[in-house]
Amino acid sequence: MSQASRIEWTEATWNPTVGCTKISPGCKHCYAESMAKRLKAMGTPGYENGFKLTILPDRLAEPLTRKKPTVYFVNSMSDLFHKGVDDNYIAQVFDVIRRCPHHTFQVLTKRADRLAAFFRNRDVPTNAWLGVSVEDRKYGVPRIAALRLVDARIRFLSVEPLLEDVGELDLTDIHWVIVGGESGPKARPMKLDWVERIQQQCEEQGVQFFFKQWGGWGADGKRRSKKANGRLLAGRTWDDMPELSAHA
Repeated sequence: MSQASRIEWTEATWNPTVGCTKISPGCKHCYAESMAKRLKAMGTPGYENGFKLTILPDRLAEPLTRKKPTVYFVNSMSDLFHKGVDDNYIAQVFDVIRRCPHHTFQVLTKRADRLAAFFRNRDVPTNAWLGVSVEDRKYGVPRIAALRLVDARIRFLSVEPLLEDVGELDLTDIHWVIVGGESGPKARPMKLDWVERIQQQCEEQGVQFFFKQWGGWGADGKRRSKKANGRLLAGRTWDDMPELSAHA
């Protein structure tokens, strides 16, 4: 079933697939992999295979049963555009999205090329926000150009975990940028100037900016508790988001 989410930029998660495989440095300490192992040990339905990619068609109808307008993060525990998910199943997911215009669906992928290929001859539902992960220059930044090829009402970047200074960004036709540091016992540090540079570019290019967390390290370069000013940047929180589809 759909789950309420503690992720700051969404309300609930919907996982019609679970499990994934690593393709870039951002995957190294995958929170979903660790969580899937715990859920398997707990005997949670859907996680019998742990973090091995698993298609769960019985979950497709979940958003259809919820009347209250909800912001869903699609596949928080997987990647919808994984090579193991066929186009027909992806199309079924987007058919459900299209049939739920009162909900907003946030779809995030590291497989940006497949995202662009899938929508080359398909329309994107207006209530689907499409995003790509941008953790570094080599793997992450090139995904932005692929995302720009897709005619979505909202295109967004999840710059999390931010692993280095990603340099000058072309944010043309990008509507929203989320930035966050890595959490967990093996978290890699994120530097203040990396975050500030992205925030400044968002401001200059008219893109909404959301600062999710420092994670396991603080702006001072020291390990720290997430509880203490974990979302403050320049003394404030940054919670900008695009207008929700149900109110567009």
